[in-house]
Amino acid sequence: MKIRTYKTSDTAAIMRLFYDTIHEVNIADYTKEQVDAWAPANIDTEAWISSLKNKFTYVVEEDEHIIGFGELESNGHIDRFYCHKNFQKKGVGTKIIETIELKARSLGIKKLFTEASITAKPFFLNKNFIVIKKQEVERRGQIFINFVMEKAL
Repeated sequence: MKIRTYKTSDTAAIMRLFYDTIHEVNIADYTKEQVDAWAPANIDTEAWISSLKNKFTYVVEEDEHIIGFGELESNGHIDRFYCHKNFQKKGVGTKIIETIELKARSLGIKKLFTEASITAKPFFLNKNFIVIKKQEVERRGQIFINFVMEKAL
């Protein structure tokens, strides 16, 4: 398992991982209608490329396959953070969060924050994030519960 920075050629695999993880892992905590709204089948590739390139995006690979990715914004926000369904609880997320924390410290960021799904909340709690608040958010007509979480560095 190795971690590296994002390349444009990773986009299709990252988008597939995002879609599959939400539809096959997050479905345990959200309805089919919610996961369809969260990760629709018609994802805009150009928008993803732009978004991934404009953040500090890290990719974890094993045997040339992308098994996880995470994004850090310059203000300390962790945006998308996903691990392949077959690599849950195997250290992929830990590798990503450790890399994000190192990068954040090198940038002088004092606090990381994210909006963690019900599914991801235990992972972030385990990495010493605290819940600031539970919230409801709307995406494509569906209401989701997630948690604003943060960690001081």
